[in-house]
Amino acid sequence: PETGRPYNLTPVVNPVLLWVWINPNSRWLGVSAGRRVNPPLTALAARHIAVSVSDEFSAGFSPDWLERVLRLALAPAFPPDTAGQVSLLLTDDAAVRELNRVYRGLDETTDVLSFSPSHPGYWAGDGEPPPELAGGLGDWPAFVLPPEELPPLGEVIISYPQARRQAIAAGRPVERELAWLVAHGVLHLAGYDHLEPGETARMQALEQAALARIFPPPQGG
Repeated sequence: PETGRPYNLTPVVNPVLLWVWINPNSRWLGVSAGRRVNPPLTALAARHIAVSVSDEFSAGFSPDWLERVLRLALAPAFPPDTAGQVSLLLTDDAAVRELNRVYRGLDETTDVLSFSPSHPGYWAGDGEPPPELAGGLGDWPAFVLPPEELPPLGEVIISYPQARRQAIAAGRPVERELAWLVAHGVLHLAGYDHLEPGETARMQALEQAALARIFPPPQGG
């Protein structure tokens, strides 16, 4: 499947603000009719997990399951002492296509996009990227976090319809496809990529390590 690589948006990516910026009339999350599936970020843990799901897809997934998948996917990607906050947004084709167009230059949907404050991706469209994206994170103004805030690790954004299509085509449960996309996106946040064979093999091994945590084999015979 086609996968988006990270391209810096801002040192802190907020799914609500990001979507409102794209479409101010959307009915989403805390803005209007959408549903935030876990409490706001607090400074009580080494890693803060925020999961948001579009209303049209929220009935099929347990918030606890999605948070667990994201937390387990972080383990192979980041050293255990890496503190930070990370978010997951499950949305539709239109939202992901618009992000792909604006930040990667590709006017098409994809399965997963990762936005990292530390590991810029690349412009995949024709011509040069817009000036505001050409320099990566270094050209953005400094963003000072409050003392109690953990640093951002980034955001993973998944098109649920695309994930479902891929699951059907591959003959596997959509839950496993989603878990793989979460693991794949989180690895991009940590700076992993699949541009070269060696990179691809390393990334695939870490994806399998994450999936083994998410779907552990049954004990015994």
